[in-house]
Amino acid sequence: MRNGSQALSLVMPLTSFGNGLFVLFSVLLAASIIFLNVSVLCSILANKALRSQNRFMYMLSTCCSDICTGVSYYYVGLLDVRDAFNSPTRTFFIVPTFLGLSFLAIVAAQADRYHAVISPFKYSQRMNRNRTLLVICGYWIYAFLVVALQNLVTVGVATKIASIGSFMGSVLLVIVMIGLNIKLFIIAKYQLDKEPPSEERDGKRASVRLILVVAASFLVTWLPILGHVTVCNFVSSDCYTFRNEGTDPLRILPRINATLTPILYIRGCAAIRVTLLTKVWRCNCRRG
Repeated sequence: MRNGSQALSLVMPLTSFGNGLFVLFSVLLAASIIFLNVSVLCSILANKALRSQNRFMYMLSTCCSDICTGVSYYYVGLLDVRDAFNSPTRTFFIVPTFLGLSFLAIVAAQADRYHAVISPFKYSQRMNRNRTLLVICGYWIYAFLVVALQNLVTVGVATKIASIGSFMGSVLLVIVMIGLNIKLFIIAKYQLDKEPPSEERDGKRASVRLILVVAASFLVTWLPILGHVTVCNFVSSDCYTFRNEGTDPLRILPRINATLTPILYIRGCAAIRVTLLTKVWRCNCRRG
């Protein structure tokens, strides 16, 4: 077993062209996660109109957790470390927690949009920005309370906590991302078809389309790892068969989602895109 005091090195030494490509991919992936999420974060903070809307608070939360995911990937993805329960180079469950926070943020945002579409009047009465921020603070506190608990118990108990959490996450993902979004699409389409053509209706249609695309991307990148962790923990097998997280395709997928999500936000939300180009990147682009 590696001594914790031993100097860390790249998981793939630069001794071949293939290893060089792997290191380059890992560096670019981490840099892309950080750059794209910082860009969306700054765009929302720079636009007062966006900051006043609940859905953009969930986007801010997602960006914050994904930025931490990008920074931490330089450690768990590039270096020869194993972030396992009993590894001397583990991060004490902190790095997986950043991924988990992104998971919770997107699921909470989906549930929030579902509530807003199904019961718009009740939603406006129940959910103001302060209550939305309270929900966000709640799941951040919950996530780190679980981290504290996992670090206080034995490895066996921590493994069981992880397996139960993964199982609940899988169930939640299927119910919220598939069940609620199908119902959301049907109801939103019915409501929008009744409205006369207008810029507001087009904006609502684009918002619903963005929600569905984000949900589909989320399902594709998260279900494999959640299913794998759930199964291997419940049957007491080794979940960490790869050298590190950067060499494990199932653990790379959620990191790829951390780059896709801000791209979808920029592509699907005109307000974010305009603010990003005119205020954050200071681009004086003109449409021809």
